[in-house]
Amino acid sequence: MPENAGRTPETHVIDFRAAEQLLDARDPRGAVKLLDRVIAAHPENTAARLLRARAFFAAAQLRPAELEFELVLEREPDNAFAHFALARTFERAGRPEQAKRHFRLAAALDPQPDYVAAARFDSD
Repeated sequence: MPENAGRTPETHVIDFRAAEQLLDARDPRGAVKLLDRVIAAHPENTAARLLRARAFFAAAQLRPAELEFELVLEREPDNAFAHFALARTFERAGRPEQAKRHFRLAAALDPQPDYVAAARFDSD
């Protein structure tokens, strides 16, 4: 029987909300498990993919996090948070040039202080 058999849209919403709580409670692997079911049923759900990317990052699974953040950005290229989070992923993976590009895109899209500080525009 398929993993999503008998699951309803309401169940997926519950799983999504539970995954948010698990991530807040520092259980990113538990969050990923719940989100895998949501995304299997709704692969176009960008919010679920963004949350799963955050969970992968929190679990230090940098390559899966990178892939999810990139998928979100394919769908929402103006998502400043996704650029910022992808930059943090690249930074953590030791890829500073790629990180700098996405920090700067995040700051250009949304000039909030954290994004601008990370972009280091004055370092050129």
